[in-house]
Amino acid sequence: MLAHRSLCIVVLDGGRARFVRPAADRALHTEERLESPTLHARTAELVGDHAGRSFESASPVRHAIEPRSDPHMAEKTRFAAAVAAKLDAAAREGAFDALVLVAPAPILADLQDALGVEATRCVVGTLPKDLVKVPDDALQPHLSEWVRPVDRA
Repeated sequence: MLAHRSLCIVVLDGGRARFVRPAADRALHTEERLESPTLHARTAELVGDHAGRSFESASPVRHAIEPRSDPHMAEKTRFAAAVAAKLDAAAREGAFDALVLVAPAPILADLQDALGVEATRCVVGTLPKDLVKVPDDALQPHLSEWVRPVDRA
């Protein structure tokens, strides 16, 4: 188990993030929550216009051109970048000494790619799981490598 002056655990998925910290009694508490403004948006709300059309070379038939990327996945990547920017700012201010990142594997990769140098130096562990909806009091078993259990006396 690692002992840190200031441990921050970031639990996120493609549209929600929680910043969790252990308290003096080692119980985990969510300090802040973020939610993407496009979390529940339909595809039509995310794309600017209809897909373009192209002609078939052998006939006058026209086909819709498929978009090159999934707009929902692009929004998830943008959200991960926004969380990374917040973490970078907090790392520059010295808000934490150690950082644990918890997210599904694709989002975790996006978050790690977007992190700046200061926040990356603080990363002591990653967990590729979706734990956003897990309540604070049930998080510790998943994070036992970084957070000791609460003493129940």
